[in-house]
Amino acid sequence: MTDLELQLRKFHKELSTGTVSLTLLAVLAAAGEPMYGYQIAKRLEREGEGVLSGKQSALYPVLRNLGAAGLLDSFVEPSVAGPPRRYYRITGAGREALRDWAAAWRATRDSVDSVLGELSE
Repeated sequence: MTDLELQLRKFHKELSTGTVSLTLLAVLAAAGEPMYGYQIAKRLEREGEGVLSGKQSALYPVLRNLGAAGLLDSFVEPSVAGPPRRYYRITGAGREALRDWAAAWRATRDSVDSVLGELSE
């Protein structure tokens, strides 16, 4: 792998780290019902057009952190087809954070787009 490819991979990882919490909250807010990790991962894959897809296991630490911050609630239910599943739902504080983070994301995106200008792709 070349240095440029390594730098691109690092850049992707840093971007992903900063956006996963935002997208997880958005998915759970839009769902309107509790979801378990695999459902969330599949929704991110489908709606993010593959850009946000990655290792499903990487979502669980983020889900736990959001829960510890009071932005998500979770509960465990038995599953007919396997081990018990942990379901997640967004809290009121999570909805507030989502509004604030989405506004910050849009401002950042607009600012970066402005700096990039008409840079050819």
